[in-house]
Amino acid sequence: MRFVLMVFGVALMLSGGLWALQGLGIVMWPAESFMLAERQWAIYGSITFLIGLFLFWRASARR
Repeated sequence: MRFVLMVFGVALMLSGGLWALQGLGIVMWPAESFMLAERQWAIYGSITFLIGLFLFWRASARR
């Protein structure tokens, strides 16, 4: 269970980070994406990243 939570946390951090950077207009890839330079996606991405960070932290703190 610990490994699954860590993997899921990393996946959420990676996707949330990408969404946040796309929403801020820093990562403009893919060019057809509807998320580019949309502030709401920066917020969604930040929340997703924080949830992933929390899951990873909880999984690594468990014994």
